[in-house]
Amino acid sequence: MRPWILLAASVLAVFWGVLAAPFHYDDYALLLDQAITSPSGWLECFRWEQSRPLVWFTFWANYQLSGASPMSWHAVNLALHLLNALLIWTSFQALLPGRASWFAAFFFALHPIQTEAVAYIYARGILLATLFCLLALRLWIAGRRWPAVASFALALLSKEECAAFPVFLLLLHFSTNRERGERAPIVAMFALSLAAVGRVAWLAATIPGSGAGAQSGVGMAEYFLTQGVALWRYLRLLVIPTGFSFEPGLKIETGGLAFMAWAGIVALAVISLRYFRDAGVGFWFLGALALIAPTSSIFPAMDLAADRRVYLPMVALASATGLLLRRTDFPRLLWAGAVVLGMLSYARVDVWRSQEGLWEDAMRAAPETVRPRIQLSRLRPPLEALSLLEEAKKIAPNDAAVASELGRVFMQIQRPGDALNESGRAVAIEPGSAMAHNNRGVALQALGIHGHAERDFRRALALDPCLAPARENLEKLGLRVDTPCRR
Repeated sequence: MRPWILLAASVLAVFWGVLAAPFHYDDYALLLDQAITSPSGWLECFRWEQSRPLVWFTFWANYQLSGASPMSWHAVNLALHLLNALLIWTSFQALLPGRASWFAAFFFALHPIQTEAVAYIYARGILLATLFCLLALRLWIAGRRWPAVASFALALLSKEECAAFPVFLLLLHFSTNRERGERAPIVAMFALSLAAVGRVAWLAATIPGSGAGAQSGVGMAEYFLTQGVALWRYLRLLVIPTGFSFEPGLKIETGGLAFMAWAGIVALAVISLRYFRDAGVGFWFLGALALIAPTSSIFPAMDLAADRRVYLPMVALASATGLLLRRTDFPRLLWAGAVVLGMLSYARVDVWRSQEGLWEDAMRAAPETVRPRIQLSRLRPPLEALSLLEEAKKIAPNDAAVASELGRVFMQIQRPGDALNESGRAVAIEPGSAMAHNNRGVALQALGIHGHAERDFRRALALDPCLAPARENLEKLGLRVDTPCRR
């Protein structure tokens, strides 16, 4: 059997289960975006406010082909992952000696840490960005510098997390002592990265609910210190591939543990450079740190860690693994290891095949977090949902999302007075939340207090002019909506 056929067959055998998976979490937001659902919405995918137009264009195409049926959406993610694995095997034969590219491709393709990026439709951006980065690397190796720059530009239009790719190329230049004449293309790539990062930072600061930058609720120093712990979590999952979760449960760390974690990362980099210099492992480890830096350094995000962030850095980590394994005297053990990784990934895919299964798994992995309980409450009958949310309230009494969900459930079971108390608590906790004001307005309306309900709906639209529920609620009151929606 030809090697590429074996690789492709392995990927399909392990990940085919994602084709039967539903939408998850932010995937549902895609079905509400007019840029995706409108037949002519593809033009909206390239509007200024959209930082990732290429991936949004693929979402638009998915919706036009199959609507709200998730199979074709998952099929695109699976195809992108397969293409990325094949590109690593073919492209890295020029960079890695012997069988290392072969081992690297299998490690990249079958490791269970990749499951989240493949099974989570909303994570397609990093799959697409990795594809264009690998194409850029292939063009770069072939001496086609400016086409490589163009391919990298497409990667940035897919997801800005690849912004550190020029650093990776620069490390490659120094490690291989390649010829000069690369300064202008590298400078162009850095300029594109700076422009992309600056634009995303601006959008994160100006678009309500972005969950990044100042809106993440995490300071830059706190986020940076915590990322040392996050990096060790990723490394542990690579070496001991169990304990994956959509909700890692990582907390802010600013004390001794955070400093020890970063000291350990630095020590590991020094050791890899010093003792594995001949094998080139040190370069690939530094390359992985560079590739993960945009999400695991100083730019804060609401999620302190996410397995899908390792997808692009796995290109370098898999290469380092391939170099370490290529001289093994027990090739059968390597194939056995590939089978074990495949089985673990297959089991992880099975978790993603149901919404309840995913969130139950997340709640088991991080019992002190509230997001799994909130998500499960939306899938369970009202009384079960109420029990889950009361647990969440005990864990996080000042969480506005928990208060809002409690208000929603109280409305379902015809207890508008309790719904008003909880939605009012959500407004008090997060006065800048448009949805919190809208939800309080719904409770007020149910109690017949229409004047105050109107005020809350209008306040919600002042905070977010495109909040559809607030518009609909005002129209139900027979009132005109004057606030224009501009995205």
